[in-house]
Amino acid sequence: MKVLIASTPATGHLNPLLAVARGLIDERHDVTFLTGSALRSRVEAIGAKFRALPADADLDLQDMDAAVPELKNVEPGLEWLSIAIQRFFVDTMPAQLAGLQQLVREIEADVIVADDMFFGVLPMLLGPRASRPPVVLCGTSILHATREDGAPLFLGLPPAATQADRDSYVVIAKEYDSVVNEPATRRINKLLAGLGVGLLSTPLFESVVVLADAYLQLSVPSFEFPRKLPPNVHFVGTPPIVPNQAPVPPWAGDLDGSRKVVLVTQGTFANYNFGLLVAPTLAALADEPDLLVVVTTGGRPVDTIPGAIPANARVSSYLPFEWILRKTDVFVTNGGYGSVNQAMSFGIPIVSAGLTEDKADVNARIAWSGVGINLATNQPDPRVLRGAVRAVLEQPGYRMRAASMAEEFAKRDTRSLIVRIVNDAAAAAGKKAPARRKAAAA
Repeated sequence: MKVLIASTPATGHLNPLLAVARGLIDERHDVTFLTGSALRSRVEAIGAKFRALPADADLDLQDMDAAVPELKNVEPGLEWLSIAIQRFFVDTMPAQLAGLQQLVREIEADVIVADDMFFGVLPMLLGPRASRPPVVLCGTSILHATREDGAPLFLGLPPAATQADRDSYVVIAKEYDSVVNEPATRRINKLLAGLGVGLLSTPLFESVVVLADAYLQLSVPSFEFPRKLPPNVHFVGTPPIVPNQAPVPPWAGDLDGSRKVVLVTQGTFANYNFGLLVAPTLAALADEPDLLVVVTTGGRPVDTIPGAIPANARVSSYLPFEWILRKTDVFVTNGGYGSVNQAMSFGIPIVSAGLTEDKADVNARIAWSGVGINLATNQPDPRVLRGAVRAVLEQPGYRMRAASMAEEFAKRDTRSLIVRIVNDAAAAAGKKAPARRKAAAA
């Protein structure tokens, strides 16, 4: 089977798709990736073929200032979110589509697998079913399905517990629609009209959940706010970590079990200012002799961490997650969805602090599910952060809840589930393939 995998050009989107690809390659499927040029070496390292996105979509999201300069002077909030959605996800849609269409014809793809924010698939999903391969989307962030309590996405609002909550969400949603959803919908519908396909009547992120032939949420139900879901949504757990992506550091022997290990990261996207979380954590725990603080900078130089590195800290640009998570007692994070799910799958309690991108919603789920403490800020006070780390270490409820979550992950054979669902989607469309290829060649 020929599989075309399309990824938003950001590490947090690519990493889970690399694991998906590894499972498909091991089953002897032919896998071709479409993503950003900056990620080529990581794709080819797993044995997949690589194709770069067309220039208008070939962003390097490691350099936020270059990708969207206008965000530099905008504080986190609805305006920031609106600009980011339009620039990153809407404006790149036509070029993504062009890249997809070219590769579908070139390799005669039997199925497309993409992350759920790669909106180049949207015109295909809105167009004639017979003229495209089946599309399987992977939820690499919080589940974007519509919430029955009326809360909008990305704001970190927990499930409504009272009528007063629901009433307040109506007010919040009205402003959110005005600032975020409606401008994005107008912008993408203008592009869709030019492509001659149907227009959206639902918000952008929510639309693809119901339109996809299959939707794989890369988590477990206990980490997701309850609601009625469409039948195409499948919780498949977190994909296996692709091993050996980084070497074990020279100070690995220091993790000998004599001290509790606190792993700190700002991920691979929102890591342009380590003064937000990494530096406050180092300061908070510098005088805690029973703790060893391990920092990974997600690819950025370690000397970009402000201030002196305390004696009880170890830093590295990258770390092999399959190694470090086995040794970690507390995970301090700004709320990257993939790393949070990986930590939970190892039964690690979490302290989180982050409000940008999808992080407010990820961190709200950390508190709601009981696996950790959400500090609900972008830049925590070191004293508050120290108290939170001590709480998740010393209060058994957090570790018990994290252990229960790990058991839920362990019950899912994620790789087998993904391979089966992708195979089933391709098989269901198999009888339509000749007509589809004839239409594509026209």
